[in-house]
This record gives sequence, structure tokens and C-alpha cells, in this order.
Amino acid sequence: MPQVMVLRDNLDEANARFRQAPLREPVFLNSVPKSGSHLLRNILRMFVPVEQHYTADFIQWPNLKSHRAAFDPAKPRLSWGHLLFADASAIETAPARRVVLYRDPYDWVIARARFMLSEQFFGNVEHLRSGALSADELLTMMIFGLPGKLPSLNAIYELNAAAWLGARCHVVLFEDLVQHVGDLDNSAAETFFGELLAACGIDLPGDWRDRVRVGADRKESATARENLTGVALELPETLGKVHRELVDYQAPGLRALLGYS
Repeated sequence: MPQVMVLRDNLDEANARFRQAPLREPVFLNSVPKSGSHLLRNILRMFVPVEQHYTADFIQWPNLKSHRAAFDPAKPRLSWGHLLFADASAIETAPARRVVLYRDPYDWVIARARFMLSEQFFGNVEHLRSGALSADELLTMMIFGLPGKLPSLNAIYELNAAAWLGARCHVVLFEDLVQHVGDLDNSAAETFFGELLAACGIDLPGDWRDRVRVGADRKESATARENLTGVALELPETLGKVHRELVDYQAPGLRALLGYS
């Protein structure tokens, strides 16, 4: 599997500032890669005792068998990963409360490209950083994938997001998460985080806003956009018309299914 260079953060120490109630059931935070995985994880870490954080790895299909303990109902843990939907993943995570996070595929294309260009990503695509590719060519590759090296946008979203909609899970849109993190005094934010925590079996504490602020601190996320290093190619802020059409061609009906039409 590709490797991600992530430096240790200070959130375990920050967790001690808050009174923690033990997690009553396992919770699994599943996400499409580059959809705010660390943001959601870091926020929820502030609501669960550190000793119940399952930190062994990001759980994915290739390493699922090694991390079955994360879903043991006798020892509830908060775990996270990028796990595709299949028989084994549905069965192994059945004891856990599931949260699924994804973002608009249009924006995901750019986020994926930026991460591939960064020094934080190690896989089999380092040649994409050679400078030989234009931004348009790179974005096209993020949509269609590379044979034997990168799955296509549709392949990732199909089993990491769309298929989970037909299973028991609480869906979080990255855009909603970011909006409410940025406006915590709004009553809509209280509703949003109250529903998220309820889906995790966690009661909303009176200091929930302070916990969210600490967990959402972008300085604590090595994969936040401004913390990525080595990105030399200038990428657009929003996806252009041609590439939006390519996304729609490559994954017809996907954005509508996910709630983005």
C-alpha cells in the first residue's frame, strides 16, 4: 500500500484537558482518501479517552485481517481508515458504529493531485513529480487513474462511498464538516455535531465547541493543504469545465447519488 508521512501531533495531550466518558461501542470512521479524514478523526479524538483510540494503522482492505481487534465489542475502540465495501469489510465492521465521510468528486480531483505531488506521499507514482506533466494532464490522470498504479475516481468512490450508502452508516459530507467547524456558534453546528456524536454513541458534552476547535486545528494535521511540502505544480482552485465533464463521463450519476447535484 502507498505510505503517508505523518508527523506526531499533540492531540493526545490536548485530550487530557477534557473529561472523557468511555466509549460504549466500537466506532469506525471510514472515508474516501483526501476527503478530510484527519479532520474528522482529530475532532472525534477529543471526545474519546486516548486509551480507546485504535492507532495501529489506517484500516484498509489489504490490512483488514490484521486489525479485526479494532471492532471488538468487548473492547470498544475509535478507529479509522479507507475501507472499501465488500463481504469481509461489512462483516468485520458489523459490531461497530460506522461513519462514512466523502467530498465532492470535483474538488477531490484537485486534492488528490496536490497530495500525489507532495513529499508526504510515497507510492509508485513519484514520477508524476518530474515536471514533465501539465496540470491538465495530471488532473486527467486523477480522474481516469493509471493502469496498475492508481485506481480511477469511479473505482474509489464506488466502493469507498457509494456502496456504503446501502449499508448501515452515518454519512458526513466534507463540505458540511468544514462549514460547521468554521461557524460553531451557529445552532446548525450544534445540530450537526450532536447528530455526528449520537451516531458514534457519544453524548454531546457542554464543552463540545472547545473540543471541536482543538481537534480541528489545522496545525495538528500533517495532511492539511498548507502543511503539504514539495508541491511545485500550480493547480487550479476549482475544477474547470472540461475536467468536470470528464468526471461526469467517468462516473455518471455519482455526484447526484452523493448529494451534489
